[in-house]
Amino acid sequence: MGVIIGLTGGIASGKSTVSRLLEKRGFPIIDADIEARNAVEKGEPAYEKIVKEFGEGILHPDGNIDRAKLGSIVFYDEAKRKLLNGFVHPDVRRRMAEKRDEAIQSNAKAVVLDIPLLFESGLENMVDKILVVYVDEETQLRRLMARNNYSKEEALARIHSQMPLRDKVKLADSVIDNSRTVEETNVQLEQSLAKWRI
Repeated sequence: MGVIIGLTGGIASGKSTVSRLLEKRGFPIIDADIEARNAVEKGEPAYEKIVKEFGEGILHPDGNIDRAKLGSIVFYDEAKRKLLNGFVHPDVRRRMAEKRDEAIQSNAKAVVLDIPLLFESGLENMVDKILVVYVDEETQLRRLMARNNYSKEEALARIHSQMPLRDKVKLADSVIDNSRTVEETNVQLEQSLAKWRI
């Protein structure tokens, strides 16, 4: 049976880089962010709940949810963020579990569940091994500001809405320090997979 790897980290820690390296090795990647986007499309149960709670001001003219507008509300308000997660997460979990089971049926050696909020959402039981992609907060802040054109305040609000990376490291089965080159990250990934006999 295939090993279920939970890939996690923090915003701008380089998790996408590690995800691409795993994909290049032929492992199926099931991305929680993609499933979360699908879960809030028009016609989905979570969509109706979100519009009812947050109002039509969070919609684009075409009726789709404006993720940036919604994000600017929930990143500064923990109660609203929890409410939103309560609408979206159950559907995301269901979608990911279905895709994970399909990948196992197709005899994949490993299946990667790419879940940024693995610990925050209490999803450790969905995976066999947890791989955390780590950088220090200074690097995280610098990368996020550069990548998304955020002010320092906007970037810190997003970083602090997640569990600190140093705490995630303590809960990991393996850690990749992604503060240097992609080549070095790839070597660390190879070592983690070898350790798990994948």
